[in-house]
Amino acid sequence: MEASEQNLDALAAYLEQTVSADPAVRKPAEKFLESVEDKQNYAILLLQLLSRSTDQVTVVKLAAAVTFKNFIKRNWPVKEDETDRISELDRQAIKVHIVSLMLSLPAKLQKQVSDAISIIGVSDFPDKWPTLLPELVRSMAESSTDFHKINGILQTAHSLFRRYRHEFRSNELFTEMKYAIEQLAAPLTQLFKNTIALAGEHANNPKALEVLFGSLVLICKIFYSLNSQDLPEFFEDNMEIWMTSFHQLLTTNNRLLESDSEDEAGPLEILKSQICDNITLYAQKYDEEFHEHLPKFVEAAWNLLVNQTTLQIKHDLLACNAIQFLASVAGHDKYKSLFETEGTLTTICQNVVVPNMQFRDVDEEQFEDNPEEYIRRDIEGSDVDTRRRAACDLVHSLCKVFEGPVTGIFKAYVANLQQEYRADPAKNWRSLDTAIYLVSTLASKAKTEKLGATKTNRLVDLTEFFSTTIAELLQAPDVNDQPVLKAAAIKFVVTFRQHLPRQVLLAVFQPLAAHLASSSTVVHTYAAHGVERLLMLQKPGEGAPFSGAELEPVLTSMLTNMFSALAQPSSLENDYVMKAIMRTLSAARDHIIPLVPSLLVQLKEKVTMVSKNPSKPNFNHYLFESISCMIRFTCQKDVAAVAHFENELFPIFQIILQSDVLEFLPYVFQILSMTLEIHPAPVPDAYMALFPLLLMPVLWERQGNITPLVRLLQAYVCKCGRQIIELGKMEPLLGVWQKLIASKTNDHEGFALLRAIVEFIPLDTLSPFLNTIFTIIFQRLTAAKTVKFIKGLIVFFSLYAGKFGGASLIAQVDPLQPRLFNMVLEKLFIPDLQKVAGPLDRKVCAVGVTNLLTATPDLLDGSYTCWSEALVALVRLFELPEEADGDDDDHFAEIEEQSGYQTVYARLIFAGKSRHDPFPEVSDVKSALAKSLHTMLSQKAQFQGVIQSSVPADVQQCLRTYCQAAGVAPLF
Repeated sequence: MEASEQNLDALAAYLEQTVSADPAVRKPAEKFLESVEDKQNYAILLLQLLSRSTDQVTVVKLAAAVTFKNFIKRNWPVKEDETDRISELDRQAIKVHIVSLMLSLPAKLQKQVSDAISIIGVSDFPDKWPTLLPELVRSMAESSTDFHKINGILQTAHSLFRRYRHEFRSNELFTEMKYAIEQLAAPLTQLFKNTIALAGEHANNPKALEVLFGSLVLICKIFYSLNSQDLPEFFEDNMEIWMTSFHQLLTTNNRLLESDSEDEAGPLEILKSQICDNITLYAQKYDEEFHEHLPKFVEAAWNLLVNQTTLQIKHDLLACNAIQFLASVAGHDKYKSLFETEGTLTTICQNVVVPNMQFRDVDEEQFEDNPEEYIRRDIEGSDVDTRRRAACDLVHSLCKVFEGPVTGIFKAYVANLQQEYRADPAKNWRSLDTAIYLVSTLASKAKTEKLGATKTNRLVDLTEFFSTTIAELLQAPDVNDQPVLKAAAIKFVVTFRQHLPRQVLLAVFQPLAAHLASSSTVVHTYAAHGVERLLMLQKPGEGAPFSGAELEPVLTSMLTNMFSALAQPSSLENDYVMKAIMRTLSAARDHIIPLVPSLLVQLKEKVTMVSKNPSKPNFNHYLFESISCMIRFTCQKDVAAVAHFENELFPIFQIILQSDVLEFLPYVFQILSMTLEIHPAPVPDAYMALFPLLLMPVLWERQGNITPLVRLLQAYVCKCGRQIIELGKMEPLLGVWQKLIASKTNDHEGFALLRAIVEFIPLDTLSPFLNTIFTIIFQRLTAAKTVKFIKGLIVFFSLYAGKFGGASLIAQVDPLQPRLFNMVLEKLFIPDLQKVAGPLDRKVCAVGVTNLLTATPDLLDGSYTCWSEALVALVRLFELPEEADGDDDDHFAEIEEQSGYQTVYARLIFAGKSRHDPFPEVSDVKSALAKSLHTMLSQKAQFQGVIQSSVPADVQQCLRTYCQAAGVAPLF
């Protein structure tokens, strides 16, 4: 693609069309841009569009900036097994020009290009882009009074260094950070001082102040990033400068910088919030160096909370960060004196904790109008920036040092709040909500999302509070009355489920089932979450998990109300409700069988609905898990029932396949695999009609399809091998295998498919293809030898030897190169056999290698020289710690949630497949080796001496133990 004016104009036209509201205009333009983005100069043309002479942020320029950033995000990092879509010339040109271009752009465009620089920096900085930071520092010096450019530089540096906060500690990370600090710390400090001075000079100029305080915020964010891993020597030496300035800014007040809005924070509040973040970092990580400065910051934070913040939304972040700073200090014994003076704890509880735990009008609005966001914050743990969470953290910190006094103070508050509620429940319901939150905060000393509270405060009687307060709320007949309190009560049960008696928890299922019918989205979502979490308890009240029999009295009403919740407009695709359905079906097991016909119809309707526009990946995953769960537990009782599922599901699956619903194809392939594996022979013709489509290359180009497609092909090979041969589909099938085995990413899937082919396709049918198969394997081994590939190869060769004999394996290998199999033994089997993992793969290796050692003439007549070494390698494999197959009960498997649709494969837990054992007749591989060795040694006595002279004493002892267990004489 030539960088010409003509192409620039054409590209501008297409970019303008991409923002059209008309899909008929927008989609062709998007497809065109997608088709040309791998052409040379494509990215350069986008940058040239941005640099065209106009100061205006036009639609085309904004589209070009966003398109460029997304192009960089998708294509700059080159993934393994994928081609580089950006030419080296373009890469170099982008890095040469992008910084100067970014600095020349208006703020809206500057932000997009700055983000692109940070994306490139993650891959290339500093090794492949050593000029980036010097160029930024030089530009910062040259733009000493141009704060538009300075803010662009600071924004870029912030985007570039922000990842330091979350990176794992490593030598590479510290080397990079050291380089960044050496380049930037001194000019950043000078800029910080200059900007503060300028802010003083322009104290009465609101426009100038807004720009200058924006710069100060970015400087403080960069400070945080550069100090996040360790305390750099430069910042330790210059701590006085930074901390004095932080304190000055934290105690500064200027009405011009305060926001008039109730909702949006002004520049001063934002800066103070970031400074609170910075001093919290120092208090938590660098206490020894920071402790001299700490008391003045505690006083400043206290003054902020008591005198300068209100309960308005605009002060939320500042209040949270100031409270978090106090929390970071309060839990240390060495600062006990700051909080133990008379009345201090009571004042903190009264003036800081309780006000910030209150359920505000804004919380109620969010509860009613934006339930998804409320739920995300309240039960998904994303409430880190909420006042309630900050106040909760402060209470936990105070309890580390003052547990008794703090508990006593809050118990009195709880009693008063409960009394207020009882005096007028309709008016004072917020008081009881605060009381429940206070008790939950006091009682929970440690908790996780998975387990709820794991450690509790012994001074708080949870069972009593449940009986006197929570049970009353849950048992109230009107599930729509006081919804906030109902949600709080359910959350209490979920949080403390590990600590409430089993009978209490069992009795809770009935009110939870009732609250699933609540019209409040939050309430029925919490009820579903409660059911799901209780069913995940492995030892509720130290007893057995809840069984299907125990659930049966509420099972029908629970499932009915769950599906009713899914019919509500606000919960058509409610993740929590669908997850609860999945877990309920799993816990109930065969007790669901009478309900299956009606449940399957409703689940099918959901699949039909969401397949038109898949938008909730977690919901859809739980939906297909639920279908898998019903198939699994129904067909365990009655295999013939699989036909009912096939008849019901095949039509919608056919629509999904024909419509190419990318997100659902992996799920469809897994469920088809499941039903085909269950179906007794002969299988319906519908399966064979589908088979040719599964071999189409387009399906195999999508990474997320590969694992489920391989499983499905394995099921076909197992159940329909004869039909595959009759249809003449062996060559296309092996073509798929060849594509997989050539890929470093998918070679293990290639071996899985090949093992099924060797296991279930008759040898006479397979024989014409074997030479090609082995040639391809060795070509790949030569071209790209990886540990994963070697392990797959060892298991495959062992399977082949176990099925067809070691002599047959050697007959396939040695014609490719004389004595090649000896090299296979020396270079692969002997050094790498012990790397094979998994009980079944180890068993396959044991059977195959035993055959090679005891029943393969070429290894026994002296043609190969490493017999004893191979025997030692096999015994060493036996003596490795045994690996478990994993938890047989998939009910308790935690399913990883997805933030968005990914190209990777999402396995359906309940559609899980047990690996087929190709050697079921071998129950004990050690005894099998002992018996085979005994038989061989009785015929070839010379190997007795080989064992005695060449096998280490510890291995000989292991062999004797195996022989004794097998009831045969060692003969050596």
